[in-house]
Amino acid sequence: MFLTGEFKRTIDDRFRLQLPPEFASEVSDEDGDLIVAKERAGCLSLWKQDDWQHRLDSGISLLRQKIDSGRMDQRWGDVQRLGRLLSTRHQQARLANRSRLLIPEGFRQFLGVPSGGEVVIVGAVICVEIWNPEIWLEVLKQEMPDFGDLFKQLTQ
Repeated sequence: MFLTGEFKRTIDDRFRLQLPPEFASEVSDEDGDLIVAKERAGCLSLWKQDDWQHRLDSGISLLRQKIDSGRMDQRWGDVQRLGRLLSTRHQQARLANRSRLLIPEGFRQFLGVPSGGEVVIVGAVICVEIWNPEIWLEVLKQEMPDFGDLFKQLTQ
């Protein structure tokens, strides 16, 4: 899976969004199930359930080891904060007709796009992102000047 591309779509009056078929098939299983996650204000990401679960399990396993070894005793506030964010960060969803996503209720405000509004759907190599267009433009303005250096760093 190596997802790239940028597409504009409109959220309908029921907060449904038609994903590009090539993206939908890469982030969902045969039943259309996937994970919707809050990335940053104005951005949601879509993940194949197995990929998301693997990343989550790896992180939780490492955190448990640190707790069991006593290395987190002075950081209980941070552990609780992580737990709160983790509890509200992701949700399972199912695509209708293999490519139509109903944006979950708790995720709509985070995305910040009203029904009838446009979004930008971006392939982020390992997942698909849904962006508020104004925030996406700001991210591009900030990050595009570093593209060449980032590409070199990651491909050397």
